[in-house]
Order: sequence, then structure tokens, then C-alpha cells
Amino acid sequence: MSEVQPDIVEALIGVRDRAYAPYSNHPVGALIVSESGARYVGANVEVAHYKGLCAEASAIATMASAGERELREVYVIGPGEHLCTPCGDCRQRIREFATPETLIRVVDAQGTLLRRYTMDQLLPDSFGPENLGRDSAMD
Repeated sequence: MSEVQPDIVEALIGVRDRAYAPYSNHPVGALIVSESGARYVGANVEVAHYKGLCAEASAIATMASAGERELREVYVIGPGEHLCTPCGDCRQRIREFATPETLIRVVDAQGTLLRRYTMDQLLPDSFGPENLGRDSAMD
């Protein structure tokens, strides 16, 4: 597996360390690269009623708010040495903006690459806009 660029690792650790996770104590950071090459980061934000915002959802919302609609790459970092893969809801959010070429990379707490996925590997037989008769980036 290829290494993750040092500037991406630095951004991932920085955003993870700014997460607001007082209930789970499980800070997560995400960095996404859009089709234009722009980078967007997000951290998980928990709230007292336990319906927080995941790091991937935060980054995707920032990308969409900037007017971008296509993901080239997704990186996710958690607090430990174990895989911290996107949850089911985030897999669906990623799917909404992914193409068949979108790569999802999961790194450990220090930024070492643990696993690399395509969208089909992360969410096989997925449901997307084309199931509703709409165009999809995955087409």
C-alpha cells in the first residue's frame, strides 16, 4: 500500500484533534478531495442527545456548501491503531458523491495507511440516485 502524503496526515491529525467528542471520547477526522482537487476537512461533533455529526458528513457538507459535487478521495482517521471505517450512514453519504474511481483510505492514529477501498468494496450493491431515476456520478 502506498503511503499517505505528510500534509494530508498533518491535516487529518489536526482536524481529529479538534473534534468535539465528550460523550464517546472517540474523536474522528476526515479529509476529502473533490474533483477540482480542493481539500475539505471535518471532525465529529457530538451533542448531549447523542445525535451528533460524523467527521465524513461534516467534510462532505463543507464540500457541497462550496458548490462541489464529486469526491475523488476520502481519508478517515480515528484515535487508535484499529480501523475506523465510515459508519453506514457515512458510507451512503460518500456514495452520493462518489464515482467508480473514488478511493476511501483509512489510517491509524499516526496516519499510517491501514486499508484502501473503492466505493463498491465499501458499500456493495449500493442504492444511489440512479435507483430513483436520477443521474449519478457512479454511472
